[in-house]
Amino acid sequence: MIWRFAALILLLAGPVQASECREAEYADTPYALCEVDLTQTELRLFLRNKNGGIHGYFSSVNSDLAAEGKKLGFAMNAGMYHEDRAPVGLYLENGTQAQRLITADGPGNFGLLPNGVFCIEKGRAAVIESRAFARQPRECTFASQSGPMLVIDGALHPRFLIDSTSRFIRNGVGVSADGRKATFVISRKPVTFHAFGTVFKDSLKIPNALYFDGNISRIYAPQIGTSGLGWQSLGPIVGTVVPAE
Repeated sequence: MIWRFAALILLLAGPVQASECREAEYADTPYALCEVDLTQTELRLFLRNKNGGIHGYFSSVNSDLAAEGKKLGFAMNAGMYHEDRAPVGLYLENGTQAQRLITADGPGNFGLLPNGVFCIEKGRAAVIESRAFARQPRECTFASQSGPMLVIDGALHPRFLIDSTSRFIRNGVGVSADGRKATFVISRKPVTFHAFGTVFKDSLKIPNALYFDGNISRIYAPQIGTSGLGWQSLGPIVGTVVPAE
């Protein structure tokens, strides 16, 4: 199956930039993708604003970044959260832990083991199954735990059903084998877990990928004219940080 890109110019533009977003179609379903080169681009997680409150919206993150002379290049919601927007599982921001790692099974998508951790280190990233992370923790500067895993060592999550009737707008992240490229994907119409995981496994050929959330999933991507506006506030947010000019 081949991706059909919305604009041919994207295929002819030369080498992939440090961060590039585009619209695409796979298996007759539209998606938006943002690829981030971790060796060239700063990628962060955001939860609370400078006053200690939950950001909740991409605009709040941009307001705080403006004080640094920076802004978001792209961003999306990055993990499940409680009603107060606190992360359900492990959350690290600038090396400070706001929530502990959860390795027990449980209800909902988060508890559909195996789940995993998206870990951002200097110049690289990783998606790691949670119990493996517990056995051998990484020195993450930023980390967000979510679930379920979409792809584990090249295989789809074993509990995904091809004939499932559960369909939502879904978003997630996959990381290349060398850790240098993170690919963020959001469906543009409701899809099953099986269909969404297959995007990472079969089309993007990504060995490990993690589900962030569904239904409330949003993306901020000015490159493709997407503002990420929505009435419901978010929990953890992941995004690239670029100069404001």
